[in-house]
Amino acid sequence: MSSGAANHPLVQLFIARFREFIRTPEAVFWSYVFPLVMMISLGLAFRSDSVEPVAVCVQEGPQADELIQTLQGNPRFVVLRGSPEECRQMLRSGKAELVLTAEGSGTEAVYHYQLDQTRPGSVSARDAVNDALQIAAGRKDPVGTKQTAVTEAGSRYIDFLVPGLIGMGLMGGGVWGVGYAIVDMRIRQVLKRLLGTPMKKHHFVAAMMASRMVFMIPEIIVILILSRLMFSVVSHGGYLLIGVIVLLGAFQFASIGLIIASRARTLEAVAGLMNLTMVPMWIGSGIFFSAERFPDLVQPVIRLLPLTPVISSLRQVMQEGAGLITILPDLGLMLAWLVITFVVALRIFRWD
Repeated sequence: MSSGAANHPLVQLFIARFREFIRTPEAVFWSYVFPLVMMISLGLAFRSDSVEPVAVCVQEGPQADELIQTLQGNPRFVVLRGSPEECRQMLRSGKAELVLTAEGSGTEAVYHYQLDQTRPGSVSARDAVNDALQIAAGRKDPVGTKQTAVTEAGSRYIDFLVPGLIGMGLMGGGVWGVGYAIVDMRIRQVLKRLLGTPMKKHHFVAAMMASRMVFMIPEIIVILILSRLMFSVVSHGGYLLIGVIVLLGAFQFASIGLIIASRARTLEAVAGLMNLTMVPMWIGSGIFFSAERFPDLVQPVIRLLPLTPVISSLRQVMQEGAGLITILPDLGLMLAWLVITFVVALRIFRWD
């Protein structure tokens, strides 16, 4: 690189921002270590092992021994026993999915299930226990069934989680990495001193956004490599489109961070604005669970959140193998956020 190019304001600002970042251990931790810890922890917690056994509490009664003997022979069930109060306590605390009682005897027997129907596990437990008891009592299905166990890459929770963590990293890196850094520079009067240098406003903005890209790319690469090595997470749509989404998403959130920091003068103010911006996306954009769980009434708002198209397009590419045409609406929404926030930020940005 020639001395003229090396001394260009854009290059010098980029170098200064890079040095500031690597000299801040907490910034390195939150940018690189924290997303990996989240991925590894949740990947291990929700790993796809064999189906967990269902805990059933058999309530004391004349038929309790017979029920326990029938269910204990099935590896799908963990059979507990207790009084009515003890069984209700187990159900309330989550130690049991179901309370079972047999009323009557012989052909007059009736199985009484107590469960919380708002818990999907309890409903599934009732169906599984009832099937086991009915088969033991001699039930014959009129139509035969056959089952084939199939494991499809992309169907596990970790496959769902990794795109969400990538999106969360893009959002946090862009909003915090740009917004917080600018306000900190404003407080330390660095921005005012920069005005006395041969630097233009667009040099500063470009250096801030370019530095975020340099910091962000290694983070995403490490997440993708470790998720592949540790949990066999693959992208069915390849990695070129992931690169396009990451690039556009990083610039989008850097622009949002820029507009947040454009007028804030204290760290408390910018922290409040960033939390106000990011918390709705943490909750509603589907990082840890599907955004479709929210009521239809709020779905139009959720789809317009900046993080939603990022995660949606990543999941479509990685899990469904979607192509460019499929994710164009999401890319268009990301581009709209980028252009609008960047133009507004440049117009309202203050140096003091």
